[in-house]
Amino acid sequence: MIQLGRTFDLVHLSYIRSLLSDAGVAFVVLDTGAGGIWPGAIPARIMVEEDDEPRARRVLAEAGVTLDD
Repeated sequence: MIQLGRTFDLVHLSYIRSLLSDAGVAFVVLDTGAGGIWPGAIPARIMVEEDDEPRARRVLAEAGVTLDD
């Protein structure tokens, strides 16, 4: 898996999860627990399979979503 992006914003993360799920893109979100303990210190990372990266990026771009790298 590769990192698609990261975010500190849990509302933004929820929207990203919804978009990727609706598009049928398999993903995993890492570090949400650590970010809850130390808010603003550790971003949640959105991970996708390498083969799904172009489709995932297209889905997010079409929705106007940007992520930190």
